[in-house]
Amino acid sequence: MNKNFIRFSAYIALATTCGYSQVKDSAKVKQLDEVVFSDTKFAQSKEKSGKVITKITASELQKKSGQSLAGILNSVAGVEINGTQSANGKNLGYYIRGGKNQQVLIIIDGNPVTDASGINLEYDLRLLPIDQIESIEIMKGAASTLYGSGAATAVINITLKKSSVKPLQANAYLNIGSNNTATNTKYNGQDFNQGFSVNGIINKVNYLASINSAETKGMSQVAEPNPDSNYDKDRFSRINYISKIGFKATEKLTLDFFGNYDKVNNDYDFPYDNTGFDDTYSNKSKTEQFRFGFSPKYTYAKGEFRLNSNFTKLQRKYQEINSWTNSIENSSYGSKSVSVDAFNKNNFSSNFYLITGTNYQFHDMKSETPYSIIAQEGAKFNMVDPYFTGVFTSDFGLNINAGARLNIHSQYGNQLVYNVNPSFNFGKEIPIKLLASYSTAFVTPSLYQLYSEYGNTTLTPEKNSTIESGLEIAIAQKKLRLNVVTFYREQNNSIGFDATYHYANVEGLNKAKGIETIVNYALSTKLNCSANYTFTQVDEALNRLIPKNKVNVSIDFSATKRLFFNANYQYVDARQDAFFDGNTYEIVAAKLGSYQLFNVLVKYELVKDRLSIFGNVTNIFNQDFVENIGYSTRGRNFKLGLNIKL
Repeated sequence: MNKNFIRFSAYIALATTCGYSQVKDSAKVKQLDEVVFSDTKFAQSKEKSGKVITKITASELQKKSGQSLAGILNSVAGVEINGTQSANGKNLGYYIRGGKNQQVLIIIDGNPVTDASGINLEYDLRLLPIDQIESIEIMKGAASTLYGSGAATAVINITLKKSSVKPLQANAYLNIGSNNTATNTKYNGQDFNQGFSVNGIINKVNYLASINSAETKGMSQVAEPNPDSNYDKDRFSRINYISKIGFKATEKLTLDFFGNYDKVNNDYDFPYDNTGFDDTYSNKSKTEQFRFGFSPKYTYAKGEFRLNSNFTKLQRKYQEINSWTNSIENSSYGSKSVSVDAFNKNNFSSNFYLITGTNYQFHDMKSETPYSIIAQEGAKFNMVDPYFTGVFTSDFGLNINAGARLNIHSQYGNQLVYNVNPSFNFGKEIPIKLLASYSTAFVTPSLYQLYSEYGNTTLTPEKNSTIESGLEIAIAQKKLRLNVVTFYREQNNSIGFDATYHYANVEGLNKAKGIETIVNYALSTKLNCSANYTFTQVDEALNRLIPKNKVNVSIDFSATKRLFFNANYQYVDARQDAFFDGNTYEIVAAKLGSYQLFNVLVKYELVKDRLSIFGNVTNIFNQDFVENIGYSTRGRNFKLGLNIKL
């Protein structure tokens, strides 16, 4: 079948359906102005924002029952999360605007999170269950002015669940599903997820405590040679505890504390070559993460002061078989990270406010492997970043967001980044918003890149710059929303290897450009259609696991107040990959074919506001495809679940 037809047939069908329905159903759908936080760190009407920020609300998350955090993010325009269709323990790759994991900053409740012991400073989304999340904002583009290192291609801003307004509320859930490849059709329970939480407000104190556990088996991480092979079914288990307590000291001052513990046990495999025939029972890993923090907030007549603080201790342990000696080897990695971000918003007038702040970060690491030891005493650095952002919002439609940050690093010196982001909203009569931006970003070298046996203490940050332009249209009383953004990104001073097998800054400029478009049509109070299309073109040096074209289409239908249906479609274009050939000891390029996925969800509320059940089917047509060379991918799978509120 013609690929162009496949790629755009969903759009044609969607447009036809929406156009017909508009004639049949002229019911008005009233929508309130959406509030976003990511582009200023404070609540702001989306109409005033100069960025296209994708916000996934609590109600939208409820419509995605049974999905993982990575799977939900993978349906956002401009976002490619590689590994969402693989075994649960498979490591995830974040490919946004031609970038990689270390260029995407993850923020949880205002605090940047990272694993300081990794080769790159990045955060593993497998640690976080979707059931503990209240909402997600995705802001693409360089954002180091507000958020510092790592915010080069996107910021994923995650808000965890908060206490209810009741004195006591409890919630319990249980999900059971299959875990099959396309050639394995044993639809018994192999994927389990369950949890319980209590929360509420008593006088001036609010609280929340939550526990989640998950376990998956039934799939080998590496691709099996045939359906009857007796490959090790790699297990993945996770447990998460989180507690929050807040105190309203006065009408102006609130004090919030949090603590959480996350543990992941995982079997893993390495593909020996493009066939993936390297399965072992011996490779196991364990990750433990402990975080706690304190976030006071003080409001005053002309503004607001906030402080976000976070301490993270992370430990990773590996048991791995040495293929040369056939012996078991053990490795361990540990890190500590501290982040303190103090910032203030001062309203000089109804049209202008200034955000000023200082962010302090400290990271250290240690590791012990059969081949090397990195001592904690010598592997550490800190950063102190003063920054400011001014926001002007006029009565006639012009909005300007501009600012700068000075990164003062204990190892490599200073780094200045800045952004300018004007936008213009024509108003209700002409419901169009034009936007543009120029922003710069940096990615600091990791501790491993600086201090390991391959390290280089003269490394300097990778530099990024992004130009954006676009428009957003909201017509028919906001029932139809359309936005289109084009971007051009440059990346230089990247970190790679030199001839002596040490890390070094690589000379040369690499570019990425593309288009991201989103359309959302609320046909009626019961039927909503949404779709997005992403085109990404990158230089050869960046071209790995990035689809040139990607399409997502979703249709929500509320048949009654209690019965909900969702159907979604995803098309992912062909991608470049590479693998290590164990016979020739060379890196070999490979091309992965395109694939399409169809999924459906049915959700029913048995007892209003108390008990709901859901069922979903993913990859309905059981397409057999390759997401990552040498690794297995999911076929058709089923999941059932229930949620109880007390």
